[in-house]
Amino acid sequence: MKVIAANNRANYNFTISNKIEAGIVLTGSEVKSLRVNTGSIRGSYIIEQNGELWLSNSFIKKYQNSNDNNYDPSRNRKLLVTKREFDKISGSIKQGGYTIVPLSLYFSDKGIAKLSCGIAKGKKKIDKRESIKQRDWNIKKQRLLKNN
Repeated sequence: MKVIAANNRANYNFTISNKIEAGIVLTGSEVKSLRVNTGSIRGSYIIEQNGELWLSNSFIKKYQNSNDNNYDPSRNRKLLVTKREFDKISGSIKQGGYTIVPLSLYFSDKGIAKLSCGIAKGKKKIDKRESIKQRDWNIKKQRLLKNN
């Protein structure tokens, strides 16, 4: 598994309850561009339209040797999920307070571009502070164990 882009702020801003893998519909030049690590999912989000999931605001740079003149690097890209996963996701969204957050974009072992998504709930400011305290304590704990 080769990670192309990761959304590190997702774990800080959201509490992730479930993780789902989804395929992503890309053009040939976009796949070639991703193979040289020119993609970003920072600030991207997933929307539901007409019974389908779409990845919005993700950036994939134009492939250098491509002859596509009308290329839009931040176009909406369709996500491929099973009907059961889609029903699970849409039920969680309609339940209230939950959203779908892209976590990482990667190539699977078979060379297929995949997007790891999480069903998440937003954290409040006090929860974020608690996350920072917990992370700092884990770092100090590792240092103490290493020194002893």
